[in-house]
Formats: sequence, C-alpha cells, structure tokens
Amino acid sequence: MTSLDSYLKQMLEQDGSDLHLSVGSEPKIRTSGRIIPLSDEIITATKMAELLQSITRPARWEEFLQTHDLDLAHEIPGVARFRGSFFYNHWGQAAVFRQIPAEILSFDTLQLPEVLKDVCCYKEGLILVTGPTGSGKSTTLAAMIDYINENFQKHIITVEDPIEFVHPQKRSVIVHREVGEHSHSFSNALRGAMRADPDIVLVGEMRELETIKLALSCASMGMLVFGTLHTNNAPKTIDRIIDAFPAEEQAQIRVLLAGCLTCVVSQLLCKKQPSGRVAVHEILLQHDALPNTIRSGKTSEIRGIIESSSAQGMRLMDNSIAAQLNAGNISPEEAYMKASNKEAFKKCLPTLDELTDEEATHHS
Repeated sequence: MTSLDSYLKQMLEQDGSDLHLSVGSEPKIRTSGRIIPLSDEIITATKMAELLQSITRPARWEEFLQTHDLDLAHEIPGVARFRGSFFYNHWGQAAVFRQIPAEILSFDTLQLPEVLKDVCCYKEGLILVTGPTGSGKSTTLAAMIDYINENFQKHIITVEDPIEFVHPQKRSVIVHREVGEHSHSFSNALRGAMRADPDIVLVGEMRELETIKLALSCASMGMLVFGTLHTNNAPKTIDRIIDAFPAEEQAQIRVLLAGCLTCVVSQLLCKKQPSGRVAVHEILLQHDALPNTIRSGKTSEIRGIIESSSAQGMRLMDNSIAAQLNAGNISPEEAYMKASNKEAFKKCLPTLDELTDEEATHHS
C-alpha cells in the first residue's frame, strides 16, 4: 500500500507544489500551475482514512471527525515540511498538502519589491499581505520576518494554523505558536501575545471578527502586526476588514484602521514562460490622504493614491502585470486573465489565427 509520505516524495520528484487526495479519485498534484494525476490508483474511503490518520495525533483525529475540518503541519525528516488541510466533500474525506520550502527564501531570491525592506523597518502598525489561496502569501511573509530577524533585535511572536516556516534564532527572539497545539484559538493566542511584550506579532490568517479586532488592537498599542487576508487588491482588503464588523461598529473600526494601517501588499502568481511561476504585486503604503480616505469610506479613491505615488514605491497590480509582460516573463493570455482592467490588455492578445488549437479553445 502506498503511504502518504511516498505520495509526497513522488510529488517533489515531479516538481509539484500541492498534493490533492479525494475518495474515488486518483491522487493528483499541481505542477507549474496545472493539476495532473500522480498515479492511476483510485483512493478508497478506507485507504483515505488510513493515509490521514497515519500522520495525525489521536486527539486531533477526533477533532477532525467531529468538526470535519483540520489544518496541520507534517514533516518528512530530511526531505520537506508540508501544510495539510483535511476536510470532507461529497465523496467523503479529502485532503490537500502543500510543500513548505525547506529554506526560507530571501528577498533577492523571490525578487520582492525593494520597498518592502523599508516596510520591515516600521516600528508599529498593521501590515497586510493578501491574495488568493496559493498565491505565496506565507512565503512573502516568511521572507519579511527573516529580513527583520537578520537585521534587528526584536521579540517576534507568530500565531499560525499550522506553523509553516520555522525561523532560526538570529538577532531576534522568535516564538512560534500553533493554534490547536499551543492555544485553542487565534483570539486566545493573540490575547496571550499582547501580554508577552512582543515587538512584532504575525497572525497567520485574519479570518474571524475577534481575530481581526485583536490584531487591530495590537497595532494600535504600538506593536508591528503582520497578517494575511484572501483579497486581491488594497481597496478590497480595506472593505473586507470593515465589512467583517456589524454595521453599528463599522464607524469605530474605520477610525481604528485609519490610525494603524501602514501597508497592504496584494500578491498574485502568474504562469511564467517557459515554466514556473512569477509573483506580481499591488502595494499601498502610508500616505497623508489615506487615513481620511479610510475614515470617510471612500475606498474607491485608494487606486488614485497608489497611481500618484509610484515614486514612493507604490504600484497597482495591473502595472506590475504589465511590467512582467513587457519583460517577456508571462504570456499576453496570462496577463489578460490576471488583470483587473482587461480592456487595457486586450490589444496584446494574439488573434485566433495565431493561437494553437488548445489556446484557441481556451480563449474562446
């Protein structure tokens, strides 16, 4: 019987990033953005339970059976670490495993915008790294925390579900806390962090109202708070935070957010030519007009703030996409699919006569 570790090793051998397991289907992997079968073996319900239970402590397995959802980290010593997400679907138990890079990639390796090094020097405020699932948010955050760890003496507390990147102790003191292992919830862990004299708090995911409120409180108290959200650009990020609260609290939250938001980095991954993937970014930084824009609810004006402040390092997502297109790193089709203003990229698309049969079918 093929073990879970065997599937994961096969995935790595084929340069895969994600392993998808579901009852009634063969194991599949994602490689260079495409999902392909790993083998022709069909996973039964019994096999699925054996695979997942083999890496799960009894208490957490019972939690999964009761809640039907579980996040955890799994490590193959000497090979790699993986973030696992267990869930139930129409056919029964299922899971997705994503490789966590063995080493924390640097700014230069990831080719992150240089202005983010300045962001890492901030003393306080809220820094949000946003994007859809699989866009590399955790990898970017890890690079930023590693930069701080190498250059500053800080007390850093990370709260994650599960712990992904384990940072070595360099100049800073780093404490990793995992929800479900070291604390019952993000909110409990954050309350504990507020009493532990941190300079920096990293919140793995701001998905609950209480977690968002506590993160804002930490930032307002003079800490530097890093967090993630599943939004595609800066205006949507601000709207998402405000809309998470009841209507009667939104005015107060706007004031709180206006006073502490210091940076939003929205990230997407594009298919790179000829293979691999490349990140594109939208960056919103501190600006004199930003607090009033947030307080008054005029988030539509944020795009104008970014456009007029490119000299300070701000950038729109579409401009970042255009830069990668002009450099030949991504195809016109990929740029068109990822862009917000598709009309601006439409002229770059080849005619149907110039496309391959496969591309023409997709494009039509």
